[in-house]
Amino acid sequence: QVRLVESGGGLVQAGGSLRLSCAASGRTFANYAMGWFRQAPGKEREFVAAITWNGVDTVYQDFVKGRFTISRENGKNIVHLQMNSLKPEDTAVYYCVRDRSTATILNGAASGTWGQGTQVTVSS
Repeated sequence: QVRLVESGGGLVQAGGSLRLSCAASGRTFANYAMGWFRQAPGKEREFVAAITWNGVDTVYQDFVKGRFTISRENGKNIVHLQMNSLKPEDTAVYYCVRDRSTATILNGAASGTWGQGTQVTVSS
């Protein structure tokens, strides 16, 4: 069974940067698209970014375009989310997800495999 483990969260001041990582177990990492969602207190989980199995195509939510970058290292079974110019409204638990395609991730990844999440807190 595939397991996803996120890391890299923490407390940062507004304008700062963090790099999240998600390590996947198993041998089929390169067969799947990967993505990131986030959930702030009292809010629904929302899509952040996704990347195709080969890393060629990426898609971002509008509110992170130009600030966040998703990437993957298939040889290491890792996907990253580089977050720059962080804002207090980026504060949330960030979740990594694996699914068949970026389209299914954009649709909520209901059948995907999810990690446990990592907390990101941005202070003003």
